[in-house]
Amino acid sequence: MDFFFPEDNLTRAVPEETKIVTLSAQPYPDGRRLRVNLEVTPFQKRPYIEVTLHNADGDEVASTNIVEPMSWKLEFTMHLRGELRNPYTLNARLYYPDGPSAEAPQFSFDMEPPQTPPAADSA
Repeated sequence: MDFFFPEDNLTRAVPEETKIVTLSAQPYPDGRRLRVNLEVTPFQKRPYIEVTLHNADGDEVASTNIVEPMSWKLEFTMHLRGELRNPYTLNARLYYPDGPSAEAPQFSFDMEPPQTPPAADSA
């Protein structure tokens, strides 16, 4: 099934040339979630994307798989498991089940512990 978009005057890459262009993340103030932004080259055939998040000990604390995304600009939220152990490393791997895979970019960052509001004084 093909879809046509108004901005479809873009040059779309074949699977061998499809890759992740940008990978970034911004922690939410609660210290337990992460907003991930990922951009892929415009593609002819929809890829698969695997995203994993590891803590400083190398333990996987979150992961997701995106199967044949409709768009090449993606934004999603990941939820962290376990205690905070900085720094964190986000990895994204683009691949095709029957074909090539691209080198996985990495993004490292620190999570801040959640901000607790000051206790109210009782009089």
